[in-house]
Amino acid sequence: MSKLRLGGILDEKPVKLTVDLPAAIHRDLLAYAEVLGRETGQAIDPTKLVAPMLARFMATDRAFAKARKAARGVGATGLGRETK
Repeated sequence: MSKLRLGGILDEKPVKLTVDLPAAIHRDLLAYAEVLGRETGQAIDPTKLVAPMLARFMATDRAFAKARKAARGVGATGLGRETK
């Protein structure tokens, strides 16, 4: 069994978002859903993968985390970043 980056898909109240995907990304999304479905033994709706993939991407993007932390510091200190 391969080690996919996504685990189980949570069923939360969704927010509607419409996006246009390039055909190649759509094909890859369908293939990913198929592989994940085989590993979990469940049919996976490819559209349900987009949110966890984006969440995983943002959670592992160090530059985004640093910028977000700096933005949070603006309101608290007025400096835009934490001081040590």
